[in-house]
Amino acid sequence: MCGRYYINDETAKEIEKLIRQIDDALLVSCKERDVYPSAKAPVILAGSEQSDQLTAGEFTWGFPSYSNKGVIFNARSETALEKKTFRESVKQRRCIIPATGFYEWSEQKDKYFFRAPDRRVLLFAGFYRHYEDGDRFVILTTQANPSISSVHPRMPLILSPQEVQTWLFDDNATDFLLHKRPAPLEKELKGQLSLFDS
Repeated sequence: MCGRYYINDETAKEIEKLIRQIDDALLVSCKERDVYPSAKAPVILAGSEQSDQLTAGEFTWGFPSYSNKGVIFNARSETALEKKTFRESVKQRRCIIPATGFYEWSEQKDKYFFRAPDRRVLLFAGFYRHYEDGDRFVILTTQANPSISSVHPRMPLILSPQEVQTWLFDDNATDFLLHKRPAPLEKELKGQLSLFDS
């Protein structure tokens, strides 16, 4: 599961590297902060079908839940194409969610921060959908690799920079990437905090 992640200036720089033209307001939205479900955050999208250029927008994290209480903010990569709620979006509206790192809690409520060992920005695979109140995205998760499994059984589906174009533009590669194993991450213990502590 991924229920909170972190963005900062490095996240903004990565978006600028991937996208040729970007709205300054979107870069401002990358101010240093934790991102929670139902918050707005930057996402990277495919541009027009006639080019391989990327674009970006600020979307809300999470699809409305069936009961109208809370949001669905994660989807299992292994079964996303089988779920009616997600299938069309995964096939037609894939996106990338950039993050400097993310948090996970152990059963003992220890809070860990995960990031790339080389400090590069993480690129989460996701998908989006348009609702009356605007565009919303969901982060795909996969089985945790050994660097995370001692803390939690799930982790975000993280793509390499070389896989960005493939994820966004190549429909034939979607199923393969949904089953990939992310590279190992570095973890840092943040303390014994509850899920609701900041």
